[in-house]
Amino acid sequence: MKQMESMTLFDLPIGQEATVSNGFLAAGGETGDRALALRLFEIGFVDGERVRVVARGFPGGDPVAVRVGSTMFALRRFEAERVLVAPARTEGECT
Repeated sequence: MKQMESMTLFDLPIGQEATVSNGFLAAGGETGDRALALRLFEIGFVDGERVRVVARGFPGGDPVAVRVGSTMFALRRFEAERVLVAPARTEGECT
């Protein structure tokens, strides 16, 4: 499988598999942003880890249920928007 262009975890469609890429979106380097990045890193959102959006809250898609490895987490929208992912695609898909 090849990788497509990066997007945020929040923008990933339900059921689409992706790989965490390039760490986290920069958000000004404030203490709260660093704490959030550390929390996401500690629960498994590390470069190269496979993820999949399993479900979304209604209405508005918040929170987002995400499978990271073999563990499921619920992330708020602002947390999911901080994680960059590269969606996986099959060899047969057009570029």
